[in-house]
Amino acid sequence: MTRQLQQRTLAFQDNERNVFFHILTACNLSCRHCYINPSQHGSATLPETTINAWLKLFASPEKKTNLILLGGEPTLHPALPSVIKTARALGYHSVTVDTNGFLHHDLLNHITPDEAVLSFSLDGPTPEINDPLRGHGVFATCTQNLAKAVAMGFEVSVIYTVSAMNIAHLADMPRLLAELGVHHFFIQIIGLRGNSAQASDQPLQISHKQWLTTVPKVAMAAAQLGLHVIYPKVFLGPGEAFACAGNVAENFFIFPNGRVYCCPLCEDFPIHSYQIEDNALHLRSGLIEKNFFSLQIPEGCVMNKLLQPGSIAYHADGQPHHRISCCLLKQEIVDPDTSKSDIA
Repeated sequence: MTRQLQQRTLAFQDNERNVFFHILTACNLSCRHCYINPSQHGSATLPETTINAWLKLFASPEKKTNLILLGGEPTLHPALPSVIKTARALGYHSVTVDTNGFLHHDLLNHITPDEAVLSFSLDGPTPEINDPLRGHGVFATCTQNLAKAVAMGFEVSVIYTVSAMNIAHLADMPRLLAELGVHHFFIQIIGLRGNSAQASDQPLQISHKQWLTTVPKVAMAAAQLGLHVIYPKVFLGPGEAFACAGNVAENFFIFPNGRVYCCPLCEDFPIHSYQIEDNALHLRSGLIEKNFFSLQIPEGCVMNKLLQPGSIAYHADGQPHHRISCCLLKQEIVDPDTSKSDIA
């Protein structure tokens, strides 16, 4: 039986905060589209004492603060289980570990399912598609550890970064995820950051038409199988208002060198809004990303226009074909007869 589902934009919520904390930049993989840029983000592995001190800076129990622990590969950090427990004790509403699936240091046996959600990165439904992007043997390791996490009772999700190398195979993902016992599916669009911003004979970016003719359809198919699907809006429709998360939401992207950004598009440049020094958070002066968030332009997102101008096409009169939404604005597929989703 086909369920009656509909697409819905997830509006930015008051009193909701998201803290994306890169506790290291080291990784055991070398993914083609990795956004980590050591020259801008640092190459340190933060000591546990520093991580805990920085967690306290952003803890706000009176608000719904979601913590996402990232790298590099965060499970390479031997103190990760302890960090997760500390975050819970500080009152973070949720803790998610974004992992490439290798789950170093026997992570599953050092935390409990009620302490953290595990989000696995998988960029293809088979080794032939995934491994050229992420590394030889990665598909097998990732899916084996994902299945193990599901069997142990962990809530898991999968992140699929759509690029020119794998968009044709996105439609095969929902069935695989359903078979693996995954209930949450996050579809991302490749960005012009880190490795993917470098010149290549095989560009990874996809077109407006490719995105709109593929992703919503696959998202709906995944939802029909019972998966909760979230994906970026990317393009605004006629009459839709532009809203920048930098103005109406609280998002912090923390890196080991102490830089704290509010917009992920800016992470390749030294225009971060805040700097952590001596375990204190300082708002920077001068030219910073926050100076741009209030600008209104026909293209929508001003940071996309400044940093990724090649992603916008124009009519002969100079007006953009499409307006770009805030990169943090998401859409989901929902059953209109059920209650509102509470997924972060």
